[in-house]
Amino acid sequence: MSSCCDSPRPEPEPEPVKAKSCCGGHEQDSSEAIQPSSGAKFFCPMCPGVESATPGDCPKCGMILERNPTWKSSSKTQYTCPMHPEVIADHPGDCPKCGMPLEPVLAGDSADDEEAAELRKLSRKFWIAFAMALPVFVIAMAGMIPWGNVDKILPPSIAKWIEFALATPVVLWAGSSFFVKAWRSLVHRSPNMFTLIATGVGAAYLFSVVAVLAPGLFPESFRIHGDGTTGDGSTGEIGLYFEAAAVITVLVLLGQLLEARARSQTGLAIQALLGLAAKTAHRLRDGEEEEVSIDQLQRGDIVRVRPGEKIPLDGVITSGSSHVDESMITGEPTAVAKKEGDEVIGATVNETGSFLMRAEKVGDETLLARIVQMVAEAQRSRAPIQKLADTVAGYFVPAVIISAIITFAVWALWGPEPAMAYALVNAVAVLIIACPCALGLATPMSIMVGVGRAAQSGILIKNAEAIEAIGSIDTLITDKTGTLTAGNPRITSKLAADGIDADRMLSLAAALEVHSEHPLARAIVAEATEAGLTLPEVSDFSSVTGSGISGQIDGSRILVGKETLLREQGVTVPKELAAEAEHLEKSARTIVWIALEETAIGIIGISDPIKESSPSAVKELQRQGIRLIVATGDNETTARAVAKELSIDEVYAGLSPEDKIKLVKRLKAEGRIVAMAGDGINDAPALAEAHVGIAMGTGTDVAMESAAITLVKGDLNGIVSAIHVGRSVMRNIRQNLVFAFAYNAIGIPVAAGLLYPFFGILLSPMIAGAAMSFSSFSVILNSLRLKRLDLRSPSGEASQSSDE
Repeated sequence: MSSCCDSPRPEPEPEPVKAKSCCGGHEQDSSEAIQPSSGAKFFCPMCPGVESATPGDCPKCGMILERNPTWKSSSKTQYTCPMHPEVIADHPGDCPKCGMPLEPVLAGDSADDEEAAELRKLSRKFWIAFAMALPVFVIAMAGMIPWGNVDKILPPSIAKWIEFALATPVVLWAGSSFFVKAWRSLVHRSPNMFTLIATGVGAAYLFSVVAVLAPGLFPESFRIHGDGTTGDGSTGEIGLYFEAAAVITVLVLLGQLLEARARSQTGLAIQALLGLAAKTAHRLRDGEEEEVSIDQLQRGDIVRVRPGEKIPLDGVITSGSSHVDESMITGEPTAVAKKEGDEVIGATVNETGSFLMRAEKVGDETLLARIVQMVAEAQRSRAPIQKLADTVAGYFVPAVIISAIITFAVWALWGPEPAMAYALVNAVAVLIIACPCALGLATPMSIMVGVGRAAQSGILIKNAEAIEAIGSIDTLITDKTGTLTAGNPRITSKLAADGIDADRMLSLAAALEVHSEHPLARAIVAEATEAGLTLPEVSDFSSVTGSGISGQIDGSRILVGKETLLREQGVTVPKELAAEAEHLEKSARTIVWIALEETAIGIIGISDPIKESSPSAVKELQRQGIRLIVATGDNETTARAVAKELSIDEVYAGLSPEDKIKLVKRLKAEGRIVAMAGDGINDAPALAEAHVGIAMGTGTDVAMESAAITLVKGDLNGIVSAIHVGRSVMRNIRQNLVFAFAYNAIGIPVAAGLLYPFFGILLSPMIAGAAMSFSSFSVILNSLRLKRLDLRSPSGEASQSSDE
C-alpha cells in the first residue's frame, strides 16, 4: 500500500547519455537531442541534435529534415475569413464582408506549407530529371534493340553529344544536392550514403565527359572493340556512362521522394493528438461573454462550455453539470457524469449539459500538451540497440570506399578487355549499392511509429530505452492502492476511543490529510467534507516518509498514519482499538490511526475495491511467464487478502520507499529485468530505480515524472499492451536491421563482380541505384506496419487491425 501520508523525495538527476551520431560523427548528449529548441521547426530523425528553423537536409547524414509537430509559433494567433483570405484579425469574430465566422490560422500552417513546398520541389526535380534521363537511357541501350540499325539513324559521333547535353543538367542540377551533401559529410567528418552516391555518379559522369571532350587521353585498355559494354557496336570507342550517372540520379531522387512521403506518416499520431485540442473558448469577464483563442486564456479564467463543444483546458466545474466523453484519455466510450467541483480535462467533449469551469492548467501544463510533448520526446530518443547501427555506420562508408578501390584494382589487373571499363563500372556499382541509410533508419522509424501508436491507446512512453526494456521484462513489482485496486477508496468504518467524539477525530485527521494528494488522504478529506465538518488550522506540519504525518492543532500534537508510527513515537494503543483494527484488516480494510498527544484516539477503516481489469490482466501476465510481486506499504493482512483474490503468491507488505528500492535492487542483482508499477509519491524512488517504471495516469505527478511509461487509463491491462508494444517494436527493429545488414552483405560482393567468374553475372550501376533507393524505402514501409498494431484486446495478441 502507498501510505496516504508520504511526501515527495527529491530524485537524483540522471546523467546524460552520450550517443554517437548515425553517421559515426562526434558523440552528442542525447538528453539535449531530445529537447527541441523553441525555434526548431525541423529535425533529423537519424542524427540527434540536428535541428533547423527552415526545411532542408541534415548536414551530417543528408536526410531530408522532418517537421517537428510540437513546434509552436511565438506569434499571436491570427484569424481569417475562409471566403475572403485578405481579411485578417487578431481575435475571433465575423467577417466584415460576408459575415462568416473567422477561422484561426494555425501555428503549424507555415511549417506545413514549407514542408509541402519542399516535397513539391523534390517532385518537380524528379520528373524533369526523369524526362531528360529517359532518352539518354534509350540512346545508350540502342545496340540492344533487336530491330533496325539504330547507328545509321543516330551515329555514335552525334549520340554522345546528345547524351552529354541531356545528362549534364540531370547530374549537375537535379543531382546537385548529392554533391552538396557529400561535401558537408566530409566537412563534418561524417561520411554517409551521399558520399558514396556523389563519388559513384561523379566518377561515371566525369569519365564520360572526358571521353567526349578529350578521348585521346585514354589508353587502349579503355577502348571497346567489337560489341562491348556500351552496346553500341563501335570499334575503338571509349565507353560512355552518361546513362548510369543520369539514371542513378533519377532513381535516388525517386527513393528520396518515396521516403519523404512515407516518413510523413510517422508523425500522424502527434498530429492527431494536436487536432484534438479546442481552438477557441467562451470566456466570462465582468459579466460579459467573449470568444477568445485558447492561447489567450489564463489560469483562473471562467469559461462557459456548451453541449457538443470541446472542453478548452484542464480545470474544475464551478457551476452546472453534464456528461463528458473522455474516451480521448481513458479509451472508455461511456460518458462520465460531471458536477460542480469535479475536474475536467481539455480536449474531451461535453455531451449534454452546459456548465462553467475555472481554468486550472493552461498552455504546456494541460494533460494533452504533456502527452504530446512526451510522445514527441520519445519519438526522438534513441534505443540502446541503435548503438549497433551507429557503430557499423561509423566504419561502413570508409569500408565501402576501400572495397570499391579494391574492386577497381582487381578488374583493371585481371579483368577481361576492356579491363578499365569493367573496373570503372563495377567500382561505381559497389559505391552505389552500399546504402548505410537503411541502417540508420532501422531504429528511429520503428520508434517513431511505435511510440505514436502506443500514445493513441493511452500508453505514454518517455524514451526509446523504455520500449526496449519493457519488451524483455521478466518481473513486475506492483503497488496495491491505485494500481491493483481502484485508487478511489471510501471510509467504511470509524471507531473512536472511549470519551472521544468520532466527528472530532475525523476532523483532526482530515485537517492533516488535506495536505496530501494520495487517494487514502482524499477519502478521509472527502468524508469530512460530506459530513460538513469544519477543519481546524494545522501548524508545524511534517511527514514521516512511508509511515504517516504529524502536526500541531490548538497546541496539541496530532499523529495520523500507521500503527508503527504511533508505537515509534511512544503512543499508547488501547487494546480494544488494536483488536478492532486486526478484525478490519482481515476483511481487506486499510487502517489509518489517529493519535492525540501520547494516546491513540481512534482508527479509520478504508476499503479500496480491486479494479475490474486487474484479474484478467494478472492472468495474462502470468500466462506470459512474468513473475508478479505485490510490494505495498499497507499491512500484510490487507495486502495478502487482495493478493489472494488475484492469485498472486508473492507479497511484501509494510514497506517504506527505501524498502521498495532495496527490493528492486535485489531483484536486479539476481539478473531479473524488473518493471515497477505504482501511482503514489512513495513509489517514485522505486519507479526510477527499476529498469522500467510504470506510473498510473490516475496517480500523482511525482510518480509520472519518475516513470518511463505512464498509463493514462491507469490499469494493468495497459501494462499488457505496453509489453506487446515493446516486443513488437523491437521485433520490427530487428527485422529492419537484418534486412539492412543482409542487403549490404549480399549486394556489395555481387556489385563487385563475385558472380562473374562462375555465372557471367555483373550488376549494372543503374540496377544498383534502384536497389539502393528502395532498400531505405522498404525499411520505412516495414516500420509503418506498426501503425496497424492491435492493442485493444486484453491478451495483447499480435493481431492486426485494418485501421490506418
